[in-house]
Amino acid sequence: MRITATRLPGVMLAETDVRTDSRGAFARLYCETDLAALVGTRHIAQINQSTTLQRGAVRGLHYQRSPHAEMKLIRCVQGAAWDVAVDLRADSPTFLKWQAVEISRDNARMVIVPEGFAHGFQALTPGCELLYLHTKSYDPTVEGGVAWNDRRIGIDWPLPIPEDGGMSDRDRGLPSLPPDFGGLTA
Repeated sequence: MRITATRLPGVMLAETDVRTDSRGAFARLYCETDLAALVGTRHIAQINQSTTLQRGAVRGLHYQRSPHAEMKLIRCVQGAAWDVAVDLRADSPTFLKWQAVEISRDNARMVIVPEGFAHGFQALTPGCELLYLHTKSYDPTVEGGVAWNDRRIGIDWPLPIPEDGGMSDRDRGLPSLPPDFGGLTA
């Protein structure tokens, strides 16, 4: 795995070699040794998979507050997605800045999103499947979310969001950040 930094401190991109032959393809999805410097003493507590049927559909922006703040490692296993991380960390020099990376089955990239960030994505292909590795288990009592179109963040989504089936009712109802939002703390 080749690990590179993005413009947001802590959000990293891991690129994996895909080996192909007449049988198909093989790629390493996770390697504790290669990721040890980033993951540290955390461990993978939960693995989720999502399938997004419609091109242009958006999921997110989601996060968990402390003490269940989580690092997420996100990989696309089918199709392609435009994966977004938003810095919500209090006192961060990149507070409310966002980073987007295209991930796909073909490019074998994995986005690493640390604690204190909201995460979401837009499906670039129909039938987009993502695999998420989480360092904390889901806890609905500390779940948070931010509106996909929050003006303070200003994400420039690459595709129009379909009116029908483009978002869940829950995600469509996520609030914008309040004017006095000072960020997430550890």
